[in-house]
Amino acid sequence: MINGDRRERGRRAFADVMTFAAPQDDSPAATGLIDFVYGEVWSRPALSRRDRRFVTLACVAAADAEAPLREHVYAALNSGDVSITEMREAVLHFAVYAGWPKASWFNMVVDEQWERIHRDRGQAPPPPDPLLPLITPSDPEIRLVVGEQSFKEINCIPFAPTRDNPFSGAGILNFVFGEMWLRPGLGMKERRLITVACVAFQDAVVPIISHVYAALKSRDLSFAEMDELALHFAAYYGWPKASHLNQAIGDQQKRVLDEWRSEASSS
Repeated sequence: MINGDRRERGRRAFADVMTFAAPQDDSPAATGLIDFVYGEVWSRPALSRRDRRFVTLACVAAADAEAPLREHVYAALNSGDVSITEMREAVLHFAVYAGWPKASWFNMVVDEQWERIHRDRGQAPPPPDPLLPLITPSDPEIRLVVGEQSFKEINCIPFAPTRDNPFSGAGILNFVFGEMWLRPGLGMKERRLITVACVAFQDAVVPIISHVYAALKSRDLSFAEMDELALHFAAYYGWPKASHLNQAIGDQQKRVLDEWRSEASSS
């Protein structure tokens, strides 16, 4: 009876999250998905359902999981949890941290599912938001200065990369921090969620440390939210990679707490 109650709770949660009924599948993988991932993980309180969308989308897009990507893009848009503007910005942010080839497929699925949702509703999709004008400066030197300041503020550190090579100058300062992180279509918390998931599935040691640290130090993510991100990431990208992320989270939580105590004692 307890298992039956858990299964029913999971099926209700699946329908709520995915906006369509749970599959009739009694295989171990399917029942584990329903019972644990939907019956327990998605309903945990530290992260909202909307927050979990961004972690999930990054994971399924990175995994080249065709059906899950379609389903989660559809569910995020169909539920209204994520607007089309936010979804398209999420694709751009994902492209920077997970690669443009994977993001190109993600982008095609977004267009496909946005069209599907409106077709099913008997509507035409609205025109996309205009690309121009950009909110960031067009003058090259000013963009680099903005990128340097943005890099320091977002990463919570007092220095920025040098401009002496294309990767750090044209890429990191000019585009990633001179434009992308500053674009208005997606909030800072959502960008943190996507970024942490992306650096975690690539086992990128220094970026994992720096982005977990910055998300916590900035207070864009609380300690409880970051811990919950690790669990949700484990459910969608695997426990081995999540264990590495979880270790980094513990280390950076201690680092941030030590810094806060030091700042409080010196003030």
